[in-house]
Amino acid sequence: MLTRRALLAAAAAGKRKPNILLLLGDNWAAPHASILGDPTVRTPNFDRLAKEGVVFRNACAPNPSCSPSRASLLTGQETHRLRDAANLYGPLASEFPRYPSILEQAGYQTGFSGKGWGPGTVPGESRNPAGDAYKSFDDFLQKRPADKPFCFWFGSHDPHVPWNRGEARKASMASSKMRVPAHLPDHARTREDILSYYAEVEEFDFECGQIIETLRASGELDNTLVVMTSDNGWQMPRGLANCYTLGVKIPMAMRFPGQIRKGQTRDDFATLADLAPTFLEAAGDSVPRQMTGKSLLSSYRRQFVYLERERHANVRKGDLGYPVRGFLTDKYLYLRNLEPDRWPAGDPEFYWAVGAYGDVDDSLTKRLLLETKPQPYFDLCFAKRPAEELYDLSLDPDQVKNLAADAGYRKVKDQLAVRVQRNMQESADPRAAGVTEFWDKVPYTGLKFKGRPID
Repeated sequence: MLTRRALLAAAAAGKRKPNILLLLGDNWAAPHASILGDPTVRTPNFDRLAKEGVVFRNACAPNPSCSPSRASLLTGQETHRLRDAANLYGPLASEFPRYPSILEQAGYQTGFSGKGWGPGTVPGESRNPAGDAYKSFDDFLQKRPADKPFCFWFGSHDPHVPWNRGEARKASMASSKMRVPAHLPDHARTREDILSYYAEVEEFDFECGQIIETLRASGELDNTLVVMTSDNGWQMPRGLANCYTLGVKIPMAMRFPGQIRKGQTRDDFATLADLAPTFLEAAGDSVPRQMTGKSLLSSYRRQFVYLERERHANVRKGDLGYPVRGFLTDKYLYLRNLEPDRWPAGDPEFYWAVGAYGDVDDSLTKRLLLETKPQPYFDLCFAKRPAEELYDLSLDPDQVKNLAADAGYRKVKDQLAVRVQRNMQESADPRAAGVTEFWDKVPYTGLKFKGRPID
């Protein structure tokens, strides 16, 4: 009698539909992978996927907030099109087509372990939209029928704060080559935070390596599209919940033998919204017309990314968010802050969640900034911002010098402003039609608490 492993290997050789494996980090920013040029962190499994497939140097989350970015990944749409789900903890309506459900109807076994879509609820549904919950990928493989292709979502909790799960790895890293972004003080506490974060990036990479080896041992790795990426940027100040590059740019590598030539590096832009149509194309299914993302297996090449955010944490009196729309190209970042009178990082006083300036989660670096208020770092991370921001990425990769009022950049700013407005109109963004209060009134389902991250 054939063993289960042999049955799976035999089925894989039978030209059936490919499996799909998503390996999703929680708040892992680019360029924090060794193959992307980071001199400190070590990501051998991500690097191997990249070398055996393709690495995207300009992959982005279209929204720098956890549940909205994951909703975009599920539905292949820009988050303002998902109404309530553009907010953290906003409900995701079941009416939006989601790739796991489509693949399940096409005969795939779906499942997830760890963190699926969320945090939030899907009214009228009892399971996570990522699929049925399993203890692990091994548990899923043992239980799924050997003759069915699978679609599995592994959602790690790394490198989400608190950064306390990689002490052994941290001890083997040196901060001497570490680059501290220009918007943060180069201080011992900042470097300690970055090392702790790097250690959890390495933990995530290790977890992914174990899953890949399990798949290899089953004989199905080469019949599987594997994507390793993140939901948004890191949780340092001016990262998560911000449309600056450390809030939106994410690592992404994809391996798919026979479909993706190995050793590729792509510099065009990709977003999480592109993954749903990519998975559906790989499986031979049609892409619903509602999906605005583009398959990464197609010849389409994205030359920019449209960025947005609504309410992240509930950290402003009156449940107010901080709406932003913007454009990221290879040369410039343009942001339109639609409510510049509000505090971008949350009210200075605790309102409902996290604490003062609650859109920035707790860290040694945040405490340093609040205790000492060093300039210009405090203002860059917490102060109010003008209605428009423009950064020349070739001269200012960390986005600390706003050029929106610089006469020499007026033409560039005006062109990008027009493109943002056009995208808002063409993608049916409610804000293009003058809707201003909708997302502030969406129910926030997160509990009231102080002093902990909520993403």
